[in-house]
Amino acid sequence: MSVSARQPAPPIVGLHFNDIVGLDLARQALLFLAVDPSLAGVALAAVTGSGKSTLARAFAALLPDNAPFVELPLNVTEDRLIGGLDLEATLARGERVVEPGLLARAHGGVLYIDAVNLLDAGVAAHVMDAMARGVVQIERDGVSAVYPARFSLIATFDPGDGAVNGSLLDRVGLIIPFAPQGDAAIRAEVVRRNMRRNMRRNMRRAGDGDNADEDAMLRALIELAREQLPQVGIREEQVEALTRAALSLGVEGNRADVFAVKTALASAALAGRTDVSEADLEIAARLVLIPRATRSPQPAQAEQPPQPASTPAPHPEQPDPTDAQADQTQTQTPEQIEELLMSAVEADLPADLSSLPFAAQRRGRTGSRGVALNDLRGRFVRAVPGPLRGHKIALLPTLLSAAPWQSLRAAADDKSPAAPSRSAPVVRITRDDIRVKRFRDKAGALFIFLVDASGSMALNRMREAKGAAIRLLQNAYIHRDQVALIAFRGQAAQMLLPPSQSVDRAKRELDALPTGGGTPLASALWLAWQTVRQARSRGIQQATLILLTDGRANVPLRPHEPAVDKDRIVQEVRQLARAIAADRLNAIVVDTQAGYLSRGEARTLAADLNARYVYLPNAKAHQITEVIAS
Repeated sequence: MSVSARQPAPPIVGLHFNDIVGLDLARQALLFLAVDPSLAGVALAAVTGSGKSTLARAFAALLPDNAPFVELPLNVTEDRLIGGLDLEATLARGERVVEPGLLARAHGGVLYIDAVNLLDAGVAAHVMDAMARGVVQIERDGVSAVYPARFSLIATFDPGDGAVNGSLLDRVGLIIPFAPQGDAAIRAEVVRRNMRRNMRRNMRRAGDGDNADEDAMLRALIELAREQLPQVGIREEQVEALTRAALSLGVEGNRADVFAVKTALASAALAGRTDVSEADLEIAARLVLIPRATRSPQPAQAEQPPQPASTPAPHPEQPDPTDAQADQTQTQTPEQIEELLMSAVEADLPADLSSLPFAAQRRGRTGSRGVALNDLRGRFVRAVPGPLRGHKIALLPTLLSAAPWQSLRAAADDKSPAAPSRSAPVVRITRDDIRVKRFRDKAGALFIFLVDASGSMALNRMREAKGAAIRLLQNAYIHRDQVALIAFRGQAAQMLLPPSQSVDRAKRELDALPTGGGTPLASALWLAWQTVRQARSRGIQQATLILLTDGRANVPLRPHEPAVDKDRIVQEVRQLARAIAADRLNAIVVDTQAGYLSRGEARTLAADLNARYVYLPNAKAHQITEVIAS
């Protein structure tokens, strides 16, 4: 099997690496990565327009000769990412020719992803797998191949667009957390440098030689630091101080400890030192530990050292102050080094840790709804064999499937006496070659309100449920969530609002809120359960039932059958609730009954549903929404 590989063209860099203003910490992290690629990568959080993408692309000029800089587009397909058949070469040669993907092309260099928080989960999984194993394995379209893929990852993102995949972020050694820039002097300097750049461009790029000289100087500095790195030493006390600081900050896993030590060594090498200093430890904590913090450090109770009985007389010859300071540094304990380290970087630790990525992910996110595969819409992720009816043909995979057989089919056609003469090349495709598209789409979640519309409190319950439904719909678009509302009154439950993402539709269809009559709770549970099953067939796997009720029922599931006693109605509701719980449906029971009238029916219903029980006798829309969000 032959292999076709092409090196990507180097990126066009509009600004020099040192021209970007306001990203000094990010620039320092990139230099550390250049000195020690085993730091795995740099993740940079900054607002749109801050220059983060320009800085990342300018970094390409500092890479060693022939080191690739590969930019990964967000809409990359799986075959483009990991590799596959080269259609043109395969058709021309009549044999399968493999083309490496972008991950393999980044081997020995840098893979750059802008807006990494918008990256598809499947693509992120392939990137993480390549970073962990150092290879890319192709098993698709009848092709089996393995390519080396050891690269450094540079990822930039705007936190306002959402969080980054935590597992991907954990594999990156250096993280520059988001820091709003409100310095007028920095903004003015950005404008001045932009004007100078435009002036140089109008003068036929008169300053390009200066930029080339600066690039050469930085590359030489990086090369010297790489040679210096094996000679740099770090003491056991310093290593222990870094690990103790990581524990104090709630940093999880040992990978961060290793990254912190490597960062301190790279910092010392870049400064031309052979020993790690306190400044190196501080920058390591700032770039590795603080962004991974999940809690604020607790002040330790320092133990007072025992006081000597007498103070010895000083030596008549006073030592040199520099030597004394070095001796003092050498004799510091890990606790003392940690205390100095945390004191130096505590200004970088935000008062609200929710701005740090790992602290937010540890609390959990409600925005991740999962994905669903379907045949007609979403993001194209793969091609599979299948009939054309009800699907979209994947033209390129179909041609790739047919390409290896063209010479055999052509020979068979030539032997056929009925074969017509052809002057132009013909691609021969059979039914077995057909490939159809499979798409991945955001699945979203379904929230179904079940509202008791009987009794004196019915109108208030219906109004507040409508308000809560509209509140959820106002935030539903980004997650593809849907909301439905079922009212149960009289003889049966009624679907007032079918699953929808439209706020206008909810307002329109929920204008009339019928109330009064019996309480057919079993009918409401059955209707909600069937609605969830239909949603699952459309790819929505997450559903939550929100019941606003006192838990009492007085109408059976089949009201037209002969008279049913109250105990049987209660048992019918309990059996149905337990069946729903066995189906692993999330549920919340909001008890709206006044305490002095309640006999615990809503709490019993919550137990049968394996649901969360909340007592809100005067439930308001915002309270219901907060319960769902929590």
